[in-house]
Order: sequence, then C-alpha cells, then structure tokens
Amino acid sequence: MSDLLQSLSAILADEPMRLILSKQGNKNQEYRKIVIERINDYYQIAKYTQKQVFHENCSITQLKDYLAATMGNTFFQLNGWSAGREHQLLMSKKGTVTYKKKILAEASRPIAPAAHNRKKQYLLQEGSQIPPLVDMGIFTKDGKVVHSMYDKFRQINRFIELIDDAVGNVDKPCWHIIDFGCGKSYLTFILYYYFTEIKRQPVEIIGLDLKADVIEKCNQSARAYGYDHLRFELGDINGYQTPFDVDMVVTLHACDTATDYALYNAICWNADMIFSVPCCQHELNAQMQSDELSLFTRYGIVKERMAALTTDAIRGNLLTCMGYKTQLLEFVDLSHTPKNLLIRAVRQPSMSKKKRQTQLEEVHAVLQTFHVRPTLYELLKQSDRL
Repeated sequence: MSDLLQSLSAILADEPMRLILSKQGNKNQEYRKIVIERINDYYQIAKYTQKQVFHENCSITQLKDYLAATMGNTFFQLNGWSAGREHQLLMSKKGTVTYKKKILAEASRPIAPAAHNRKKQYLLQEGSQIPPLVDMGIFTKDGKVVHSMYDKFRQINRFIELIDDAVGNVDKPCWHIIDFGCGKSYLTFILYYYFTEIKRQPVEIIGLDLKADVIEKCNQSARAYGYDHLRFELGDINGYQTPFDVDMVVTLHACDTATDYALYNAICWNADMIFSVPCCQHELNAQMQSDELSLFTRYGIVKERMAALTTDAIRGNLLTCMGYKTQLLEFVDLSHTPKNLLIRAVRQPSMSKKKRQTQLEEVHAVLQTFHVRPTLYELLKQSDRL
C-alpha cells in the first residue's frame, strides 16, 4: 500500500488537469469509468454508468484518499495528464503497483478545457454580495463558494434559472409573489434578490407558513438584509386572502393536499406563473384501486410511486385545462433528497378549447381507471371551473 500512496503523491504533486480511472475490477460494477478534472482549486469527479453520469466535488487532499480507496478495489488503472507529463499507474489484483511517467512533447501537452478557464455564468455569481447565501453557509463572507456547498450553489442557481426562463423579458411595474409553505425561506430570500438585484425590477413577496417561530425568524432576517418589500405571515394555505393581485405563486414542498390548495388559490387569482414542488403525495395512495391495472396497486412501493406520479400528472393536466402551459421538470432540492418534480405553469389565455378538453378527458380516464378523486379536481369541480 505504501507504493500506491507514494505513486499517488507523485501524480498529485504534478497538479494533473485530468485523471481517468479505468480497467474495472468487476464488469458488473456500477461505474464503467471515472473521469476527474481540475476546476480552479478543486477537482470534479464524474462517475459514468452505462446511461448516466454522476458528479461530485472534492479538494486536492480528499482526492488522494479517494484514489487510494478506489485503486485496487473497483479500478486497477489510473492515467493522469499534467501540463508537461503523462502518468500511468497500474495495480494487479495481487496488489503489485507499477507506476510510469513520461515527458510530453510540446504539441502533445493537454490544454485545459475552456470550462476550466472561465467560470460558468450562473445568474447568482460567485463574488457577489448575497447575504442569504452567507447565512446558509454556501458563500464565505467575501462571496466565494464553499467547496463542500457547491452542489447546493448549483441547485439554487437551477431554481433561479427555471424562474428566469419563465419570466424572460416580462417587465411589470411591480411583481407580486406569494410563497406558500415558505418554511425557513432560503429560496424566498434568493427570489427577492433575483428580482431586485439581477432583474432590477420592483417586487413584493409574502411568505406564508404555519410556524410562528419560523415566521418571526424570517422577518428578522428580511429586516437584517434590508429586504423592505419581503415579509412573512402566519397563515394557512387554504382560504388565504391576498392583499394584491398575484403575479406568481411559489410552493415548495407543501405536503400532500396543501399543494392542491396552493394550486387552486393560484388558479382563482389568475396568477400568471406557478412554481410548485409537491411532496408527500399520500392522498391517491389511500384511494387507488384498479381491476384492469392491479399490477400497479399490488406492491406497496410501486403503488406509492405510481400514486405520486399520477397525482402530479393530474395536477399538470388540470392546470392546462385552466389555461396554463404546464411542464413537469426534474428538480433536486437543497437537502439532497431523491429527485422531485417541479410543476411550472405559465398562463396562456389563448389556449384552444380543444386542447383543454383533451387534457380533461385524460384526467377523467385516470379517475375512472383507479377510482380516485384528487383534491384539486374536487376543488375545481365544486367551484364550477371544470
């Protein structure tokens, strides 16, 4: 093992720009290869399966430990390239280490990929003064991304990109936004920053939640940040009376039917845009039964996932019936929980009656097949909107 560590130390001391782990120990193992690239002062690890690639970041110190644990266990060959040398490290299944390096001719020396020479142009840029990101532990006080928080930094940017894609060049005298079930309001603060500092557009945001201590803390933070048009109120999603005409409704992780009430309110207010990440879709799981498709309701875990997907598919169709262009997008939240769906709906008053009717017929078919009555459907039905 000392030979392995000495060889890895020699490779990493040369500050390689790219490393590739190959020669699988087992053809049935999860990853086919691992590609590691240097990005500024850390490394990005890309793990390749047959169909997907998974990323994670690590420091130079962490990389040595990672390579030592991987070589001789899952992979038996390591190739690395620095500015002037190529390194090759081989291990036999008996643990014998063979290390070689050679000087590269000038024409053969690798050029760092362009992505390494310039930062990705995130909407929330590193180096900016964004107090909520500092308090979240994502930025240092001087605006640099904490390496261990880079995934969260990208996830927050992804959320803002989804907002920005819908907002586009729409320019309003003032955006009025309701955030239902705001919780600790991490993304609410970032949303306020996006409109005031990036879009340079006036905005008024109200965050709504049922926990008094959370609301008080969020209001304290808003005052500390100088976010004068962001406030938090104690209240229930169901039946909330808004003080203004609503342009956008955001609801992230409103549990089970709370999402339905949030969507229903947004529809009743004719909100221009809706961004919803549902969770804990239990309602249909308790209702679903089907003679024709009993395969999907027989096994508990399958039924649970089927119910969640069916719930959100119905919500998407019902929003379309109400005149929204609706998309269901993949969204990874800040807690690294399993991937969620984000429902993004943008009001399209000119949507054809035929399209709305087709979407509603699809919903009716699912309701009949699985004998379910989802809350959003019932709310729209009872108010004569369907």
